[in-house]
Amino acid sequence: MYADDDMGLRERKKRRTREAVRLAAFELFQKNGYPNTTIEQIAEVADVSPRTFFRYFPNKAALLIPDQLMEPIIELFLAAPPELRPIAAYRHALEQVFSGMAGAEWGEEMARQQLLYTLPEAAAALYNEYIHTIELITEALATRLNRPADDPHLRITAGAMTGVMMAALHGTPMSPDALIHGLEFLDAGLPL
Repeated sequence: MYADDDMGLRERKKRRTREAVRLAAFELFQKNGYPNTTIEQIAEVADVSPRTFFRYFPNKAALLIPDQLMEPIIELFLAAPPELRPIAAYRHALEQVFSGMAGAEWGEEMARQQLLYTLPEAAAALYNEYIHTIELITEALATRLNRPADDPHLRITAGAMTGVMMAALHGTPMSPDALIHGLEFLDAGLPL
């Protein structure tokens, strides 16, 4: 999903470690169940210390948040054709990211999200990720539109775009079609 050549060795190592922790966790979740898997077990299987685990994830529930998708989405949003309006450019970025996900990768993401929406303890991590997503989209809008990042219209737009994600995904694994349709509806001015 990322071009390894575009980042330094340190960043590549951090990404590999983060993904190793995530993969170890899901292996253990499948084997032992989410509630019966400890952070210490995850760290051991990932060959990191528990302290290292906490450098990458604030808690076990945070492993379930699909935050690894936002960086490529933002990169593609910023690189989208300049004639696209912001919401259309974001939709374009989502379509590219989703079309680039392989079958196994997509299956893992669906399993992760199915678990995410069944755990009440994941709600706080999910809320925090939505707030972070609004911030990322606001910054990207400021860059794309060459406007100040503190422009309240940018944050409102980012909130609406994130709201589409929240509505389309609430209680169910990610559906690219639902996200794309929701963004089209938003871009059309919410024609009820």
